[in-house]
Amino acid sequence: MSRIALIGNQAFSLLNFRGALIEDLVAAGAEVFAFAPDYDAAARERVRALGAEPVDFSITRAFGNPMREVADIVRLARTLRRLGVDVCFSFIVKVTIYATLAARLAGVPRRVAMLEGLGFSFIEEEGQASRRKRLIRQAVVTLGRFSLPMAKPLIVLNPDDEEMAIRLRWAKPENVVCLGGIGVDLDQWRPAPPVTEPVTFLLAARLLREKGIVEYVEAARRVKARHPQVRFVLLGGLDDNPGALTEGEVRRWVQEGAIEWPGHVPVQPWLAQASVYVLPSYREGVPRSTQEAMAMGRPVITTDAPGCRETVVDGVNGFLVPVRDAEALAQRMLWFVAHPEAIGPMGAQSRRLAEERFDVREINRRLMALLGVGG
Repeated sequence: MSRIALIGNQAFSLLNFRGALIEDLVAAGAEVFAFAPDYDAAARERVRALGAEPVDFSITRAFGNPMREVADIVRLARTLRRLGVDVCFSFIVKVTIYATLAARLAGVPRRVAMLEGLGFSFIEEEGQASRRKRLIRQAVVTLGRFSLPMAKPLIVLNPDDEEMAIRLRWAKPENVVCLGGIGVDLDQWRPAPPVTEPVTFLLAARLLREKGIVEYVEAARRVKARHPQVRFVLLGGLDDNPGALTEGEVRRWVQEGAIEWPGHVPVQPWLAQASVYVLPSYREGVPRSTQEAMAMGRPVITTDAPGCRETVVDGVNGFLVPVRDAEALAQRMLWFVAHPEAIGPMGAQSRRLAEERFDVREINRRLMALLGVGG
């Protein structure tokens, strides 16, 4: 029986994004240890209900005190050794760097790392990047060159990240696997009837500038100036990331009538109310939120950026727009307002693409083969 450690940076994302994988691993006979730094009692019970064992570990979101970072890696290595883990699967950039090194120190024979995006420090700036951002990026690049070659394989989600991982010398070309997305449960995310009255646009994301939220709000202003009945919904909670928006900024947008902001709430009921899903992000792995919207039969407007462009066939299930271009975004929104009859057919194409590209059970079979489970 394989003893597998899944190591992430949040209990919520571990459950939300890895729940189906945990189920499939357990069903295949694996013993699964689900590592997260922020468990509460409810999250622990949900993990146990999936058949896995929750395990606490320490890691900070940002790079901090070197002594603290080294101590965290050593403690993680000791925990992996104590549990007798023989497969380590980690995700999120900092976690993959630290967990892969810890697994090597612990003598874990199979180490698999997955980069679901490269983080804010790799997003291109319009001007010169801040000193802090440059330092963080250099730290990630340097630590990645030391740790990530120990992972076999290194999994990425899109071709741009594959090219960058090779160029940064994080892995040799033959040791990189491009997965194409983590997938969604197509039975859980079923198509919903198209919504054409009023036309409603939805963006669900962490409230970070690099998600294109400012451009979304500016496009909403331009559309509502001509069509005040159109709705614009923003879902997501406040964040402590360096690129985070403030609560005051978001509330001002609500007060001026540009957007509705229910906060951090379940996405599915709101997708059922939406006509079109919008994600004007500057860079992604392959966004899970867009995969969910596609599975529910929603057309998509997103950017022609790494990870985002993998979700849209331009003019078929939605449209691609340039990064940081509120006017181009508004024009595509106006197209849907003028052509509500296209919302249903284009949404059906989104569902078809989700079935072809983002079936979580098929993707999990590929992941499990890389983890040496099943088959």
